[in-house]
Order: sequence, then structure tokens, then C-alpha cells
Amino acid sequence: QVQLVESGGGLVQAGGSLRLSCAASGRTFSSYAMGWFRQAPGKEREFVATISTSGGTTYYADSVKGRFTISRDNAKNTVYLKMNNLKPEDTAVYICAAGSLLGIFFSRPARLDYWGQGTQVTVSS
Repeated sequence: QVQLVESGGGLVQAGGSLRLSCAASGRTFSSYAMGWFRQAPGKEREFVATISTSGGTTYYADSVKGRFTISRDNAKNTVYLKMNNLKPEDTAVYICAAGSLLGIFFSRPARLDYWGQGTQVTVSS
């Protein structure tokens, strides 16, 4: 069993930056691909970024490519999402997830193994 707890959300002005963290419990963190999704009010959940078990492979949604960076520290059981040049349309609840295969994050997210509760990010214009 893996529990995921996100932190680092908040209110920021457009153009600003935030770094989200997702801390995982359990000793099997390094065996899971990790990723971030987001859900804005009235909208469906959307894929943001994912990272392989070693951290050597990453994928991003086109809407965040070049502005967001996903990384992980397996020694700390934590995955991060650094968000730069934030825009009002980035406002959403950001949710961390863990899965056995990298491709599931953008092909079949419903099959991911674990989900966090989310952290709110609000970008003001």
C-alpha cells in the first residue's frame, strides 16, 4: 500500500512559480512511475506530467511543456512538480499518482494504482 500526500500549492500571480511535492509512504516508491494530473472546476481531470522509476524519462502535456518540470528523489520518496511562468488557466487541484507503467498515465489513467488527495493551485491575473 502506498499513500500519497501533496503539498506546496497556493495562490500566486501570473508569471510566478510554485513547486509542488508529493510524499509517498512505503518502501516501494522507486518501483512506481509517478505523475501529476490536474482538475479545474467544471472540467475533466487532465494529464500534466509523468516520470519513470529512475527519473530518466519524462513526458509533459503540451499545455505545460517548457514551463513545468517533473523530478523525483527516490531516497526521499518524493516527486516534485516545478511550475514556472504560471498562467490563470493553470488554476486547478493538482493530484499526484503512482502507476506500474509510464504509458498508463496518458493512455489509461483510471488504471493507476494510487492517487493523492490533491493540492490547490490558484493563479491570479
